[in-house]
Amino acid sequence: MIQRRVLIALQRSLAEFPVTALLGPRQVGKTTLARLVASGLLPDSAVYLDLELPSDLAKLVEPELYLKGHHQRLVVIDEVQRAPELFPLLRALVDQDRRPGRFLLLGSASPELSRFGAESLAGRIIYHELSPFSLDETGTGEIARLWSRGGYPPSFLATSDDESLRWREAFIATYLERDIPQLGIRVPATMLRRFWTMTAHHHGNLWNASAIANALGVSSPAASRYLDILCDTFIVRQLTPFSANLKKRLVKSPKVYVRDSGLLHALLGIHNYEQLQGHPVVGASWEGMVIEQILAILPGGVDPYFYRTAAGAEVDLLLVPKNSAPIAVEIKHSLSPKISIGLRSAMADLECRRGFIVYPGSEAYQMSESITALPVTMLSELAP
Repeated sequence: MIQRRVLIALQRSLAEFPVTALLGPRQVGKTTLARLVASGLLPDSAVYLDLELPSDLAKLVEPELYLKGHHQRLVVIDEVQRAPELFPLLRALVDQDRRPGRFLLLGSASPELSRFGAESLAGRIIYHELSPFSLDETGTGEIARLWSRGGYPPSFLATSDDESLRWREAFIATYLERDIPQLGIRVPATMLRRFWTMTAHHHGNLWNASAIANALGVSSPAASRYLDILCDTFIVRQLTPFSANLKKRLVKSPKVYVRDSGLLHALLGIHNYEQLQGHPVVGASWEGMVIEQILAILPGGVDPYFYRTAAGAEVDLLLVPKNSAPIAVEIKHSLSPKISIGLRSAMADLECRRGFIVYPGSEAYQMSESITALPVTMLSELAP
């Protein structure tokens, strides 16, 4: 079994906070992790509810009565965003008994949980995100498989590339036809699939709502709504442009990435690692995969952006700590990366003391006084 990095932080939070929330896309392993946490407790000291099961929903017809009956146990509530009416009750129960480890909430739709938590559980809840497998979880020797198949456990652990691809195709269909409607989102599955596929073709590019809307035959607000749906359910990432008073014309549109490289490849019809190497998307796919790996290990207090000026100065990923200089990260799918003029210009603009070019090699070496070539297997060196 692959050890999940968030496990220790999750256990610590349960020992310190009355309510802990674990967010992430469906099928990423939240339930498995929650059951693992519960199994480490004393026997009969945890109870698990899956709100997708009618039998478990029926237990909450009188939620106050049920939850008070288990007030000495950890109550795990899976897919909690399906019952928003529980949040005020959880607040009241926590205020009656503030001991830590009362509730573990699992959810696959971030805005609902964040909004309900902010309104009802402020000061009582801590959030963690569970992403697909990362390189430090699978081991650096698995980078080709992780990149090609993505990090969803059933896809990564499949016995063959064909089995992995079938799982991802089934995941996409289930997400569109069942998961989205269950979240109360009314969008035709065929339209959202077309939008998702088009987003995959624009992976790593600037978001242009008008162009995508025109291609789909919908309005720009509709295209933006579709993007919000994919972002809110952890499928797509919008990377925000860095803005500063530099007296330069800066790009203001975000960049969009399909967060899991395996889903990206399934949407683009890329079946295995060999096909990926000859596909035009290989560079953008590598960039997106590396960004997700970096953000998975990014410590708190560091904000991610990209930087681009109209004149061509550019940084793929800008890591901005709260009290120190930004760190510039370029991502190259090349064994002999070069320092671009745009990178040097961007680092000068932003007064970056350190810069890195992440590449698929095996050796870290200095390319200049302030820029280091860094293998993807050594991403921990990026920490501020």
